[in-house]
Amino acid sequence: MRINYTVLKFDNINLNTRQGVKLRGFFANKYKDEELMHNHKGDKLVFKYPKVQYKVIDNVPIVCGIENGASVLAKAGFEIDSLNIEGKNIKVVQKHIMKKLIEFGVTGDYIRYKFVTPWIALNQKNIIEYKRSNEIEREELLKKILVGNILSMAKGLDYIVDKKISVWLHIDSVNVNFKNIEMLGFIGEFKVNFDIPDYFGVGKSVSRGFGTVIRL
Repeated sequence: MRINYTVLKFDNINLNTRQGVKLRGFFANKYKDEELMHNHKGDKLVFKYPKVQYKVIDNVPIVCGIENGASVLAKAGFEIDSLNIEGKNIKVVQKHIMKKLIEFGVTGDYIRYKFVTPWIALNQKNIIEYKRSNEIEREELLKKILVGNILSMAKGLDYIVDKKISVWLHIDSVNVNFKNIEMLGFIGEFKVNFDIPDYFGVGKSVSRGFGTVIRL
């Protein structure tokens, strides 16, 4: 299917990966009444695939808006002339707003992707299984998890997956500091018969920039 998609880039602003959370905090504070911007309903987290996602890729702040999040983000993009990150007001001199229809869904062949931010695949339950497994078992577990992540993403965007999803992985583990907790993440490449737009996130904490993919 085709979906509405907006990508907002602040080309003149240089942030580090850790400050991606601060970027999200800036938008959440500025647009407190807009649920899509922070994925909260009151004080409660909304457990759906986030329609607005915040990233720092190669030190460039990027915000992505999907479906109804696309129009919300496009409007915000035209309004914002500065970012406040960690108490520092940074003037927006150059920004790029791309708004278009993009393809999303099952394909007839593999498409090759790269994780440009660590993929958080494991939770407290399956990390125990992962650590106890050999390399073959670990790879099969991660394939299963990635397929599950893609199915969850599709469900969150009201897309019905009517064909089998197949995955090929070539990834390495990395240590990730998340909320001052050391976690295991993965970087590298994968192939899947599914069209995932650039900068979409898969896995856990995608609204904070984890699991961001680009097509190779």
